[in-house]
Amino acid sequence: MAIETGLEGKPWYVVAGVGAALAAGLVLAFYWFWLRDMGDQLAAKEATLDALHQKISQGRNAKARKAQFEEEVARLQLELEKLLRVLPTRRNTEDLLVRIRRLTEQGDFELLRFAPQQPSRVDFYSQWPIKIELEGTYHNLAQFFDKIGRFSRIINIDSLNINTLSTRGSGFHTIKADFMAVTFLYNEPDPESES
Repeated sequence: MAIETGLEGKPWYVVAGVGAALAAGLVLAFYWFWLRDMGDQLAAKEATLDALHQKISQGRNAKARKAQFEEEVARLQLELEKLLRVLPTRRNTEDLLVRIRRLTEQGDFELLRFAPQQPSRVDFYSQWPIKIELEGTYHNLAQFFDKIGRFSRIINIDSLNINTLSTRGSGFHTIKADFMAVTFLYNEPDPESES
């Protein structure tokens, strides 16, 4: 049984043209329904691949700069330690008392009073006044202030009063000085207030 196409008896080029048109139609239908979707999927996959290549490149760049970042962190950590010596986060009264007592002993003073007061908050730091009274000589008092000025911690001298002492037997102390030594504390930010 033969299928009738209606092309019997037609010249060969007509049959070839109809065959070519059918083949082109099939190719277009195949492209339209299957290859076009695959092309869109391929374009999406290529975009994803490009994005991943960019992330890999960024990761490699960061890895290459890791040593530089670690050096920067170490440098900043040292800088922070230096700054915390100048503006510490805690009072450390005992250490300060020991250092001032050592200075008074080296300068032939008699430390009469070392009375830390309550710190008062001022913005990102607090002022911490300490009432100090001592007896000694004027020259040694100047040396004492010079040595306090060389501390890594900031200490200001305020409300200085100097009075002469009457000669006391075999004592060499000629003055009595009382003053307020004001040092500073760094107020660490409250993590809850930052968020």
